[in-house]
Amino acid sequence: MHFLNRLAARAGAACAAALLWCTPALSAPPASITVTDLAGRTVTVPAQVDRILLGEGRLLPALAILEQNELPRRLVGMMGDFESLDAPGYQQWSQRFPQLDKVTRVGRNSSGSFSDEQAIALRPQVAILGLGSGHGPSQSHRETLARLEAAGVAVVFIDFRHDPLRNTPRSLELLGQVLGKRKEADAFVATWKAELERVQSRLRTLPAGTAAPSVFLENRVGLADECCATMVGLVGMLLDAAGGKNVAKGLIPGEHGTLNPELLLAQQPRIYIGTGIGNMGDAQKGALRIVLGADATPEAARQSLARANQRRGINALQAVQQGRAYAIWHHYYNSPFNVVAVQVMAKWLYPELFADLDPQATLKALYARHQPIPLQGVYWTGL
Repeated sequence: MHFLNRLAARAGAACAAALLWCTPALSAPPASITVTDLAGRTVTVPAQVDRILLGEGRLLPALAILEQNELPRRLVGMMGDFESLDAPGYQQWSQRFPQLDKVTRVGRNSSGSFSDEQAIALRPQVAILGLGSGHGPSQSHRETLARLEAAGVAVVFIDFRHDPLRNTPRSLELLGQVLGKRKEADAFVATWKAELERVQSRLRTLPAGTAAPSVFLENRVGLADECCATMVGLVGMLLDAAGGKNVAKGLIPGEHGTLNPELLLAQQPRIYIGTGIGNMGDAQKGALRIVLGADATPEAARQSLARANQRRGINALQAVQQGRAYAIWHHYYNSPFNVVAVQVMAKWLYPELFADLDPQATLKALYARHQPIPLQGVYWTGL
């Protein structure tokens, strides 16, 4: 009997050895992955990212598309531009996630305030920066990038501001790769593309030779006293996507600049659109900033637009006098929800063509599915 037991044991061991010999070894998961960022750089990032640095605080909503209710878990540092440039918006996020107030700020709201030393001391694995940003390090800050990379920080550039129609989906796809959230990224990108196509498909049905409505797009209304700050980049690119003719094209260098008021009055654009950077505090002070954002009310938004349109020069525009004056939230220029601004402006430009389009419903649906906070506030208005 003992002999049989020993024989069985030897046979079992032989079978086990044979299985080990014949079964291929299970490969270990990769320690890193290689991606191409929006600056065209090849970047190696850890396969498991646990410590994230944001080169702009206003990238929080983009990060939240992927992180949802776990937004602060991996965030170790960020710039302070969000609370500085959009205080009501940041307040809504900090009320939902009080931990955000404890996240170390590595600078204020300009690239020059970014502290390399403080950022490195936080030991981030990945730094997410905005392409060509004026509110955090950009690809032109080579010394900062070199220091971060020498400290073992993988630097990845995304972009919502300079080429939003092309780079918004690419940026979310890149973040999905880097942060291991491809499912969440793909879901948002699919929705974003579908909502943009709702505009572009109808614009393609316009008869050949249809003249695009001319638009004066005023940049950051009320930030300065003089008229007439404008832009062809940033929100200007969203205007292009909506089918508008920006009267500033070819007249200003770069993405933004100032038009001569006499030239503007001579052209008399059909539509006026200002970008709003004001909040309810500005409204109470009677400031000339247009009130839009997380704390805005419909009445305050309309009243602030009407007040801003009383300025000398602007009040002489036929578009203002005849009620074709509107305002859009300025921060859509750096937001993955920029597609909503395209829908809003398309409806202003072609009211009959887009009579059944409901941008507010689009925004509500995007928030309900892709943000861990509820939608609140007013983000566009008209007279």
